[in-house]
Amino acid sequence: MRPASRHKAAALPLLGNAAVLLALVLAALALLPLHDDAWWTGPPRGPRWTAAAFAVAGYAVLCLWLWRRTRTRGAATASGAELLVAWASQTGFAQQIAQRTADALAEAGVAVQLRELAEVDAAMLRAHGRALFVASTTGEGDPPDPALAFVRDTLDGDADLSGLRYAVLALGDREYAHFCGFGHRIERWLRHAGAAPLFDLIEVDNGDPGALRHWQHHLGLLAGAPELPDWSPAGYASWRLRERREANPGSAGGAAYHLVLQPPANAAADWQAGDIAEIGPRNAPAAVDACLTAFGLRTGDVVTHAGERLALGELLARSHLPAPTAAPAPPLDAQALADTLAPLPHREYSIASLPQDGGVHLLVRRMLREDGRPGLGSGWLCDHAPLGGEIALRIRANRNFHPPAPERPLILVGNGTGIAGLRAHLKARVAAGARRNWLLFGERNAGRDFFYGEEIRAWQAGGFLAALDLAFSRDADAPPHKRYVQHHLREAGERLRAWIDEGAAVYVCGSLEGMAPGVDEVMREALGEATVDAMLIDGRYRRDVY
Repeated sequence: MRPASRHKAAALPLLGNAAVLLALVLAALALLPLHDDAWWTGPPRGPRWTAAAFAVAGYAVLCLWLWRRTRTRGAATASGAELLVAWASQTGFAQQIAQRTADALAEAGVAVQLRELAEVDAAMLRAHGRALFVASTTGEGDPPDPALAFVRDTLDGDADLSGLRYAVLALGDREYAHFCGFGHRIERWLRHAGAAPLFDLIEVDNGDPGALRHWQHHLGLLAGAPELPDWSPAGYASWRLRERREANPGSAGGAAYHLVLQPPANAAADWQAGDIAEIGPRNAPAAVDACLTAFGLRTGDVVTHAGERLALGELLARSHLPAPTAAPAPPLDAQALADTLAPLPHREYSIASLPQDGGVHLLVRRMLREDGRPGLGSGWLCDHAPLGGEIALRIRANRNFHPPAPERPLILVGNGTGIAGLRAHLKARVAAGARRNWLLFGERNAGRDFFYGEEIRAWQAGGFLAALDLAFSRDADAPPHKRYVQHHLREAGERLRAWIDEGAAVYVCGSLEGMAPGVDEVMREALGEATVDAMLIDGRYRRDVY
């Protein structure tokens, strides 16, 4: 079965060429009256011109179809410039997600090749350099039937993939003991082969749309197109911006803001440490006003969009804005403009609080675009949203970063705004009376960037932090070689091994570039590959990195 599918994939360009040739022949036959002796006497007329026109139009449509298919499937021969999207599906759902993944990347200008996993081997992965895997699990951790050839020929063998960057979307069902087992198996094989993650594995329970939006979020970052539309918009609730203050005034890094969002009245707002706030961002009011002016429309014009009646100004605030140069003459009416609008994608932030704090706390870094304008999500939250104003918010359960049992020792490692997710865990530990906690945190300057420093020092004084290591890389008294959290962890190797021997879990939150790989490297040096892999399988080593 599997070799036949390889031949089929290789034959696609040949089939396309044959179809093009057939279209040309049909056009010629439609033009020439071959069944009588007058075919040379002059140009064809009437019905023959109609038939020819249909043939040529069909040829144009065929060319467009072949071009579109080539964009997402790629050529028969792999190109190192293409990003490989490989799928393994039992019921067809993983194939659908892989196709949508390839289409989204292609729309953002990324060259993509889409392949069934059975057609993939180590040589192909090395040739591409970047690969995304969308893998279903069947039964108790088993691969889908069509992926058995990949397991036999590639996954069960050794490979050198040290130049590969990858990500895995693992589809499964939590009712089974080995949830997303095949996706995890692929990920372990890739790590052992020396490949490096583009971002951490994402688990999807029964097609959970929140997890799929998280995958889309990373696709946008990967493609350099963070405004890719969501496949399925979140069902937001209307929260209130109760507090906003700059958490690091005068910092050498970007400004970061502590935000408090109040839940809707009489709403049961519930979450755990590790969960994520999905925010529906809004355009700056000035940008919306400029768009209305360019199109000669009013903010209060009532329109219908996606079955909802609302003011045009509100719709523009939460939609991708058309360029002012797109305004036609004569101008569109309000409804015609509304019909062209696509919604803004969500933004994700680690929740820094617990429900008993009375609201969702966020720590948001203001991100700037190349032209100096603030980013979509951070600009809305840090600059444009009015105090007391409405914030579209949905809480997404992040089970892979939920707390361990209180009796288990916990090592928390993070940098920058990653302290937000760690703060929620520390709050949960303090509330549970758990004192075996070790925090390693890094930023630029102690005087400016020690987020929640007073609170952390109070926990230390109260005995809720058995160990605290801080790395401020740009302080005046820092050594010539900047020190980061991974350096502290390496120096504390003996303590690390002792805590792990006691059953400690390790939770990492913060930067995927630099910090998280550095921490992983130190752990593997200090504990050994087998121990770290066992911790990953047992859920004692978890990461929420970005």
